[in-house]
Amino acid sequence: MWKGPDYTMIVRNAVLAVLHSALLLYPAAALAQRALPTATQTLQLSGFGGVGGVFTGLADGRNVDVVAGADLGLPPVHGVRPEIEIRGAYPMYRGDVDWEKSILGGVKTDFLLNHRLRPYGDFLFGRGEVRYAEGGYQVGNLIYLVSTTNVYSFGGGMEQDLTDRFAIRVDGQIQKWGYAPTPSGNMYPKLLTVALVYRLRFHHPNR
Repeated sequence: MWKGPDYTMIVRNAVLAVLHSALLLYPAAALAQRALPTATQTLQLSGFGGVGGVFTGLADGRNVDVVAGADLGLPPVHGVRPEIEIRGAYPMYRGDVDWEKSILGGVKTDFLLNHRLRPYGDFLFGRGEVRYAEGGYQVGNLIYLVSTTNVYSFGGGMEQDLTDRFAIRVDGQIQKWGYAPTPSGNMYPKLLTVALVYRLRFHHPNR
């Protein structure tokens, strides 16, 4: 057994920070709304949680992660909504090669806002920790036990509306992790996540 940083606490604090930011920004956004068409929504806050499959990028390493996060959607521009996203991932199934957990934040862009099926793209950056299987991962005379590194994540996906507030998200990411026991010193994990999304709307467009 090993015990690293409390990522549940980190994700919870990150979500609270997004909520706090939304509450601070809402009065200004409400004033700006008066100058916009009534069908234009200002801020949109959503949270998501789900399960992800991970190819860790080292040998045949695989994890199954719990993934959770939040998005703060800003006013749309020409039918495209920029968002600020925070997400965390924690392995609930740890393979026999390595275990990866991370907390990331960055930007997300939603397209086709008036459709039930909406594509998006994102770029996230943060920190991650890798724990290697019992006894460590050996390369030559070196044995890797744990490493902490910056993480870059590029990806995107689709959200399908179920109701006005709930949606299903299918999300794919390709990441870059450093300080790895590979010839290049990097690992490139690939993640596929299915999550349930809940949206808290600050303003309902006229129907």
